[in-house]
Amino acid sequence: MEPQLNVVLIEPEIPQNTGSIGRLCVGTNTVLHLVEPLGFELTSSRLKRAGLDYWEHLKLVRHKCIEDFLKFVPKNSPKLFFSKKAGHTLFEHKILPGTFLIFGKETAGLPDELIQNHPTETVRIPLFDARIRSLNLAQAVSIGVYEGIRQIQLSSLGDSLSETSTGLSEGISEPIPAVAARISAAEGSSPFLAFP
Repeated sequence: MEPQLNVVLIEPEIPQNTGSIGRLCVGTNTVLHLVEPLGFELTSSRLKRAGLDYWEHLKLVRHKCIEDFLKFVPKNSPKLFFSKKAGHTLFEHKILPGTFLIFGKETAGLPDELIQNHPTETVRIPLFDARIRSLNLAQAVSIGVYEGIRQIQLSSLGDSLSETSTGLSEGISEPIPAVAARISAAEGSSPFLAFP
């Protein structure tokens, strides 16, 4: 399977986070981009321990600085910048195959200039308790990657369903999400399916 997403860590500082994210990227066939300077060496034992023996299978691209990374990304490629300062959430944004999911360093997040230059592409992961300022970087990346996979798979499923439904009876008038909700309600469970 070809990678469908790109994870970008801008100046990551904690090797265990990057190791865990590298392991996630291998498991989801996602490309990991590391933007220097890094707060550790890629030979760090803590990085390797968190990434275990999966690190050698990682699709890794290194960039010397933010400017080099931004030049590397094709102009019309979809990008999402993650920041607790964003006005809208990850779940309000459509994620497409090839999207670059961009995260800042653990102690400072993304540079303000990036957020200001990309206001409609900057999202936050909602938190529901004010005592929590932010999530751990590896947790945030996991949420972003799996939300992207969920959206891409649902989009593909929707395309498949619309192609195959052309031969179905014309008597079906409800859209698929409404039918799914009715089925779940009849079974006594509430659906957690979200259709983009």
